Amino acid sequence: MFETTDELLQQIRLGEDSALELKRLNYKGPRITGPHRDGMADELAAMANTASGVVVLGIDDKSGSVVGIPEDKLDAVETWIREICNDLITPALICRIRKIPIIADEDIERVIMRVDVPRSLYVHQSPGGYFHRIGSSKRRMTPDILARLFQQRSQTRIIRFDEQSVPIAPRDCLEKRLWEKFKTPLSPDNDEEFLLKLRLLVQDEDGKIYPSVSGLLMASKQPQQFVTNAFVQAVAYRGTERNAAYQLDARDIMGPLDAQIAEAYRFVEKNMRVYAVKEPARRDIPQYAMQAVFEALVNAVAHRDYSIQSSKVRLHMFLERLEIFSPGTIPNTMTIESLPLRQAVRNELLTSLLARCAMSFEDFPGNRRFLMDKRGEGVPIILSESEKLSGRLPRYRLIDDSELMLTLFAAKPPCHITG
Repeated sequence: MFETTDELLQQIRLGEDSALELKRLNYKGPRITGPHRDGMADELAAMANTASGVVVLGIDDKSGSVVGIPEDKLDAVETWIREICNDLITPALICRIRKIPIIADEDIERVIMRVDVPRSLYVHQSPGGYFHRIGSSKRRMTPDILARLFQQRSQTRIIRFDEQSVPIAPRDCLEKRLWEKFKTPLSPDNDEEFLLKLRLLVQDEDGKIYPSVSGLLMASKQPQQFVTNAFVQAVAYRGTERNAAYQLDARDIMGPLDAQIAEAYRFVEKNMRVYAVKEPARRDIPQYAMQAVFEALVNAVAHRDYSIQSSKVRLHMFLERLEIFSPGTIPNTMTIESLPLRQAVRNELLTSLLARCAMSFEDFPGNRRFLMDKRGEGVPIILSESEKLSGRLPRYRLIDDSELMLTLFAAKPPCHITG
């Protein structure tokens, strides 16, 4: 949209419409005093709730004349916009901000700021409520329009969330070295054709091609830049409570999902205890059944609800237990009791991609060739292997109908430890 500066200036001369909003800024010392932060948040959210658009700062919205932004105010204006997107809009809005020098009517160079607002994956609330854009103005959404928009952008729509396009993400953020592993002898030779067929790239209703949510999660180096909180937060504690003073190890595990699973697995291996007994030969007893840990991590990453922007997968290790939190409730009509017996998939595309990722774990105790098992054996393995080692059955719990929590209990130290 408005690919060149000339195209943008031509549209500015024509005036505001559903895809263009113009704003003149007012200042008092170092502060931006106008427009009001709440009103600016409403405008940005309305655009994201409707379709992709551009907000241009430094343009008089009544006359269309270029007033520009003083160079000593540019950093403050950028910070102002970012804080509005992060603090006043829920969920936070990701925009692209660019500073553009242009020659105004008096042949004087002035700097304007272009804010590209993509059509969002989410429905955004701003200080004034829920807005959408009609023509050149924002309107508060009526209950029926709001309900319809939530339905369109929710898990219930025909196109699952993990297959939706992400307009803010550039196509070249999908790295060939990360998606080449999905190729087979029958795959198309043309890269774009292959990526579209695999739905790592998708075409939106306007015919434009963007990375999909699954494409970013599996084939971009830093997917959390575009799908917020798409990472694993891992913490190991010395005792039995969450207390920062007793942290042994902590890290945010990022990168593509297969790498997150591998790194989270290694985090548990590194921080768990391993006991040794003589019977009469030495035998090692790990604190956790690593086959169960592996299945639990794969399930948490593969089946979490990525439409919940404010939550991440959390892995917490304690002296006597390991807890894994996965955002989202149980999909479809499943219950806690039916987890070992039934199979339901929230992210069809994502799980199919993980099922094509080869295992890369050394000394893995199970017999697996690929990360994802499509036979529904994950939960039974978690329950049986963990109970076999610790003597206690793992426990699943729903937290506020928005998060699934799994507790794996540690093996008790043997009476006679040799090392």
